[in-house]
Amino acid sequence: MADTKDIPSSGEGEIATFQLGGKSYDFPVVIGTEGEKGIDISSLRSRTGYITLDEGFANTGSCQSKITYIDGEKGRLCYRGIPIEVMAENSTFIETAYLIIYGDLPTRRQMSDFSQKVLRNANLHEAMLHFFEGAFPFTAHPMSILSSLLNSLGCYYPNMVTNDREKDLESFDDAAALLLSKVRTIAAMTYRMKNGLPLIYPKKDLGYSQNFLHMMFSEPYHEYYPHDDVTKALDLILLLHSDHEQNCSTSTVRMVASSGANLFASVSAGVCALWGPLHGGANMAVIKMLEEIYRDGDDGTRFIEAAKGGKTRLMGFGHRIYKSYDPRAKILSEAADKVFHVMRKKKDPLLEIAKRLEEKARSDPYFIERNLYPNVDFYSGTILKSIGLPTDMFTVLFAIGRMPGWIAHWREVATKPKSKIIRPRQIYQGEVNKPYIKVRNRDAGDLQDYESDVSKSEGYGAAENASFKA
Repeated sequence: MADTKDIPSSGEGEIATFQLGGKSYDFPVVIGTEGEKGIDISSLRSRTGYITLDEGFANTGSCQSKITYIDGEKGRLCYRGIPIEVMAENSTFIETAYLIIYGDLPTRRQMSDFSQKVLRNANLHEAMLHFFEGAFPFTAHPMSILSSLLNSLGCYYPNMVTNDREKDLESFDDAAALLLSKVRTIAAMTYRMKNGLPLIYPKKDLGYSQNFLHMMFSEPYHEYYPHDDVTKALDLILLLHSDHEQNCSTSTVRMVASSGANLFASVSAGVCALWGPLHGGANMAVIKMLEEIYRDGDDGTRFIEAAKGGKTRLMGFGHRIYKSYDPRAKILSEAADKVFHVMRKKKDPLLEIAKRLEEKARSDPYFIERNLYPNVDFYSGTILKSIGLPTDMFTVLFAIGRMPGWIAHWREVATKPKSKIIRPRQIYQGEVNKPYIKVRNRDAGDLQDYESDVSKSEGYGAAENASFKA
C-alpha cells in the first residue's frame, strides 16, 4: 500500500509512484495548459528523507508561471499564449513589454498611457550623470556599469524601494515604466562615456528604439536619422528577447525576488547573470568567430569543412532548447537581409562571411540532419555589427530586450500568496569528522606526527580531545 499521506493536490488525478527503501510513495502529476507534465515532489524530503539531484536543473521545474511557453521540439515560443511570429509581425517592443508584464494586450488607452509613462521617464536624474564623468573608468565593461546604475536607481527613487512587498507593489507600475525607459538611456550614455563622446539626451518625439539609436549615434552638430529598416530590426531584436522562460538570468531574478528584494536590485542581479559568456555572450562569440575566419584569409569555406570534421565549433548555430529551427532566428533572418542591404554602402567582409556561412549551413545535409540551423544569436550579432554597435554592447542590448521578462517574473513572485524564499538543497561530498589542528602544529613535520597520533584515536570525540591536548 503506497504512502499517500499529505500528498499535494494537483487537481488532475494522475500520480507518480516512487519506490524507496522497500516503500512506495505517491506524488501528484501537475499538468500545464500546453500539456507539459511535472511530478510535484515538494513533499519528497519530509516524507522520505531523500532529495533529488539535478545539476543544472535541466529536468527540474522551479516554478509554475503564466508568462512564456517554449516547445523546443516543435520550435514554438509564445508570450502569454500568443505565438512569437504573431507578435513579431504585428506588435512593437513596448506593446510586447506590456503584454508580458501585465498578461493581456493593452487597450488603446492603456497603450497610450503606458507609452507616455515610458517616454516621460527617459531622462536620468541629473545627479546620476556624475557617474559618467569619472566615477567609472573608460575601461569598465558596459554590463558592470549597467548593473551598478540599475541598482542605484533605488537610491534616487526611494519611494519605490522599501522592505514592504505590498508598498513595492503599489509603486510597481511606475517602477516598471521607469526601468524600461532608463535602461536604454543608461546603456546609450555608457557607450558615449566609454568612447569619449558628449552625452546625448533623449527626445520626446521619437519612438523607443529610434530614441536609443539617437542617443547612441547623434552628435551635437549632426543628428543621426536611422533608416526605418534599421529601427525596425533593432525593435524586433528587443521584442524577440523579451522573455525566454526560466533561463539563467530570469531564474536569478526570481531567486533574488523571493528574498523580498526590490525590483531594481532583482533586475540588477539579472544583468550580472546575463553577463556570463555561457548565457548572454553568444552573439559576441559569433562576431569573434567571423573575425578569426577573416584573419585566416578564409571566406568561410574552409571553416565550414573544419566544423564538419569536428576541428572547430560553428558559433551561432543550434540551440540547447530548440531541437528544430529557433523560431526567433526565422524572424530575424528576413530583417537581417534588409539591414545588410541598407548598410551595404559600408561593405563589411565579416557580414559577407556570415551570409556565406548561413547559406552553406541551411543547405548542407550535414547541418540539416543535426538541426544546426542559425539561431537568434547569429542574426542578432550580425545585425548589431552592421548597425555599428561594438561587441561589448551586444549583451547590453540583450539586457534591454530581456527587461520586460525580468519585470514580469519579479511581479509574478511578488504577487504570489505565501511565496517562499528559494533555497535549494545539496548533496554534501566533502570530508567528514576532520579535526581542528592548532596553528602551532600545522608545520609539515609536526602535522605528520600529529595526524599519526589522531589516526590512532577512535571517533570524532577522540580527535577533538587530541586537538585540545595539542
